[in-house]
Amino acid sequence: MKALRIVFMGTPDFAVATLAALLKTKHQVVGVITAPDKPAGRGRKIQQSAVKKFALEHGLNILQPTNLKNEQFLKQLKSLQANLQIVAAFRMLPTSVWKMPTYGTFNLHASLLPDYRGAAPIHWAIINGEKKTGVTTFFIDEKIDTGEVILQKKIKISKTTTVGELHDALMIIGSKLVVKTTHLIAKGKVSTIKQPNSSTKKAPKLFSENCKIDWNVSRKNIYNKIRGLNPFPTAWTNLHQKGTITSLKIYDVEKIKEQHNFSFGSIITTKNEIRIAVKKGFINIKTLKLSGKRKMDAKSLLNGFVFDKDAYLL
Repeated sequence: MKALRIVFMGTPDFAVATLAALLKTKHQVVGVITAPDKPAGRGRKIQQSAVKKFALEHGLNILQPTNLKNEQFLKQLKSLQANLQIVAAFRMLPTSVWKMPTYGTFNLHASLLPDYRGAAPIHWAIINGEKKTGVTTFFIDEKIDTGEVILQKKIKISKTTTVGELHDALMIIGSKLVVKTTHLIAKGKVSTIKQPNSSTKKAPKLFSENCKIDWNVSRKNIYNKIRGLNPFPTAWTNLHQKGTITSLKIYDVEKIKEQHNFSFGSIITTKNEIRIAVKKGFINIKTLKLSGKRKMDAKSLLNGFVFDKDAYLL
């Protein structure tokens, strides 16, 4: 078995599980590359990435370049004498970086490539109503998520799975697949499969615009979109009431099949429930956050907030 000197690249919680798994192997993690610290939240306090926090706790060598093509950074990276680089939830690498190690650079992607190439594969799998997804390890090349596949692992998606639940499941499965891939490389037993370019399933970055709910599409599509964005970055809509517009974030919901004559987006409330009229039924909102208020269940909101009889969501 070859002795591996690994540089790990990652930023969010999803990547931490993989780094933790690598530290339990016999291979040496000689460096960790992660995003620079940046201000976040209402107080704009400087925040460290989840990977940096974990790396500091374990005394790992950390680099936080703002420019991956910077000559000083490339010198630092080369000085680590890594023969393998592993990427999980980082950013696109320049050729000068991914071609540097002897055994190459491989990436962990949270989909069954070539499906759902892009920035948000976990979200889009649920939004599009997929019944299965998975994780893939592949060698990085010039384009995004197109390199030759090393290993894949499938997982089922239930009808009620949220993106938060799927994220956590794929995080664990992915960390194990990375370790398995690393061992194959160390043993010189890696075989790869070239990706086909036939997939039409994409995973573009999520913005406020594509997280907004359209109450005119099918009940199933609305339900899938809400759970595919729960708890982050969260599906949202506008509440129109008494001439004012207030943003509303929606988390846990259930779909109800029932005939009705309400306009789509109409709000029907009882003491305990908030139902939104959609095609051939309702979306029952269980957890929500009205702008300016804390996140709460429907009953708690209804205890102190009254929806006007003509209020609607749009």
